[in-house]
Amino acid sequence: MARCGCRTDCIEKPICAAFYKLGHFVGSHPWWFLVIPLLVSGGLGAGFYFLKEYEANDIEDQFTPLDGAAKGERDVVQKYFPQNDSDFSSQRLYTEGTYASLIAVSKKNILTETAFKEIIELDNIVRHMTSDNNTYLDLCAKTNDTCAPNAILELIYYNASKIADINLTYPVYKTEIFLGTTVGGVNTSDQNLIYGAQAIRLVYYLRDGKTAKSWLETFLEVLSKTESSDTIKVSYFTSVSRQQEFEENPRKVIPLFSITYFLAIFFSIVSCMRFDCVRNKVWVATFGVLSAGLGVLSGFGMLLYCGMPFAMTVANAPFLILAQLTATTPALPRERRR
Repeated sequence: MARCGCRTDCIEKPICAAFYKLGHFVGSHPWWFLVIPLLVSGGLGAGFYFLKEYEANDIEDQFTPLDGAAKGERDVVQKYFPQNDSDFSSQRLYTEGTYASLIAVSKKNILTETAFKEIIELDNIVRHMTSDNNTYLDLCAKTNDTCAPNAILELIYYNASKIADINLTYPVYKTEIFLGTTVGGVNTSDQNLIYGAQAIRLVYYLRDGKTAKSWLETFLEVLSKTESSDTIKVSYFTSVSRQQEFEENPRKVIPLFSITYFLAIFFSIVSCMRFDCVRNKVWVATFGVLSAGLGVLSGFGMLLYCGMPFAMTVANAPFLILAQLTATTPALPRERRR
């Protein structure tokens, strides 16, 4: 049979020739291709100067769709039930709100004079807490020109001795005051009278703004230094606690990232090592890792120059690049048996 006379290397041949010329040019001018990439990467890498400015760690922006249905529904609620900080109502909130909350828990009955003395003392600490020369009374969300109250403390007029004289009903007291979000671990009689409870929750709503965020950070700092007594144990939470912990997480894992980067680089290089000088690919792997590092530095730096937000989740990119580099490293030829 006659062989087919058509050529099948019409694409391969010119590509091989182009790479041959490129390799010859690089080999003839090695310093150009060593110094210039370092200078370019150094210049683009300077874009990390803007990292703090463009760092994007907002949980909602990071993990929810831009045009998600939930955001659309929230916009509808915001349109027809707008919030008014001068006439505050927690039931009209279309977001989580800006607030600080503390929960006092007792192993026994918390509805005692001793426990409420400590609760009222905590309340006074919170109300007179100062941040940027502003106290809670300056920043609070108001109802009828007064800060949104904590119902349980209003009922006893901030007098701990009166808690034993009042007959509380659960979940509603006198058909108008809802205690379901204030008193927890409740024991009631058949007439819904409270004869025992284990927890009291106090909530402090604030008007939105940077000053409010600063006050909440002060709240967390002060409460973290408050020791629980023999009577009550105090837990606390704010509307910025989750976000603050999310932002703190990268700082905790960066040392671990450094170790894992080193191990990945070490594995990429050692896996190409051979004791035979001809088959040894250590320098190929070393410069491959260096190229990947310069690529990450240049790419991220250029995007920061362009104002692209930097999300901490993209810190995994170097691992993916190193993994791809290891997977595509040319296989070493096996020794032929005689």
